[in-house]
Order: sequence, then structure tokens, then C-alpha cells
Amino acid sequence: MSHTDARAPIDLRTDRAHPARIYDVFLGGKTNYPADRAMAATVAEKMPSVQLAARLNREFVLRAVRYLAGEAGVRQFLDIGTGIPTSPNLHEVAQETAPESRVVYADNDPIVLAHSRALHVSSAVGRTAYIQADFTDPEAILASAELRDTLDLGQPVALTMGLLLHWIDPKDEPHAVVRRLMDALPVGSCLMISVFARELAGGSATLQDDFAAEGTALRPLTRDETLRFFDGTELIDPGLVAPHEWRPRTDVPEIGDPAAGPGAASAPIWAGLGVKK
Repeated sequence: MSHTDARAPIDLRTDRAHPARIYDVFLGGKTNYPADRAMAATVAEKMPSVQLAARLNREFVLRAVRYLAGEAGVRQFLDIGTGIPTSPNLHEVAQETAPESRVVYADNDPIVLAHSRALHVSSAVGRTAYIQADFTDPEAILASAELRDTLDLGQPVALTMGLLLHWIDPKDEPHAVVRRLMDALPVGSCLMISVFARELAGGSATLQDDFAAEGTALRPLTRDETLRFFDGTELIDPGLVAPHEWRPRTDVPEIGDPAAGPGAASAPIWAGLGVKK
């Protein structure tokens, strides 16, 4: 696995809640700190279904990757906003279906970098790389040696961004950034997105204030705002839906508790996958 050389001391800012580590709390992970757990408790108090929603989103991501590596025949993945590694990781799912799959992970959290070095290990015939980079700097992502050494941008690539875009401040023009990234990929490439859904998220206004106090911008997106990211692509059926409604598996049990009867309100998330035309 290739990675950037980041040996200088880094302030991990564990005194402040970080979205990736809060998500780790909801998935039952252990790479989180008191500030993350405190914010997770605040979110859960205002959105009691949030832990279920996190798990349903993760199931969606894994199903979409299986579809991409299987039916769609995609062999290259660029995952931005990777988050704390949680097995099975994206590359494990892709390489289980197609061992030659190549995956580049990108995240701006140095804690993610540290864990990715240890856990994002490729199959023998595939390849996995990690870059520490920010979504708001697409040129740095596209120009990175790790990406260029791992992916062939002349062949289709799946750009995946799970629960990332609602953390991007509007002044950073997330739609323009996604368009720039997709413009660098050839026809037949894919875009997979899940975002916090404004129409489905009760109590989101006060949550925005809570995260603002931590120095983090939270902005749930409307369905129309989310659909704009897919401009220039053709959405795969069933389109933009709640995560548990996107091609649910019937052959194996999934993480979500069927007894909970998750409806759209239980997973206030828009999820979709499009193919570049």
C-alpha cells in the first residue's frame, strides 16, 4: 500500500468531535474519543433513529460496491471521505467480488490516515492506496501520485462519497467540486452518494447549531440539491431513495433490525448511484 509520508507531529484535535469518529460511535467502533461520544449522544437524543440510520447507510454502501464490482464490472474506486476503517471495508467488498479491483481512499483526518495504513491492506492481485486530502481541493486529489500510480483515469472509476457532502460548507461549492471530479473520469464511470436528507431529518436545525459550536458545518441537503450532483449521469434503478430502499438484499440478513421496520424517517438519508453518460 502506498501513502503519503506524514511523520511530523500532528494535532489530532481529539478534544473536538469529528464526523468520522461520531459515525464510528454509531457503528459500534472503538476509534473515538469523549468529545465524539458526547456529540453522538446529543445527536441520538434529537434523532433517536440515528444509529439505525448509520447502519442502514453502511449496508447501502456495501450493496452498491458489490453491484459496481459485479454487475457493472467496475474495477477502480475512488472513495472520498473514507472515515474510520470498519470491516468489511470498501476494498474488501470490491476485491471479494473482483480481486483485481483497485481502490484509492481519501480523507482529511490524520486519525483515519493512521488506521488506514494498518487496515486498508489490498488483496494479492488488487491494489489499495490512501491519500490524506480534502474534498474541497479536487486538484490535489486528482494530481496525487498515489492516485495516479493506482488508478487509470482512462478507464471507468467509481467515485464514492458516503455521508460526506452535507458536511461541506456551501461556500466551498460542493456541486462544482463533484462536477470537477466527474469531469476527470471517462464515460462509464459511476457516482455513488449518500447524504443527510433535509426533508426527512427532524431536529436538524438545532443539530446544525450543535455542530457549528464544534467548528463543523452541517447542512442537510434537499432531494433536488442531491439530484444536482448526478447531473450528467443516468441514475440506476431505483433512483434516489432512502438507503434501505436501494436494491435490498434478500439472500442474506443485513445489519438493520427488520423488527424496527425502518421507513424513510428512520433513515433520513438520500442514497443513489449514477453512471456517467
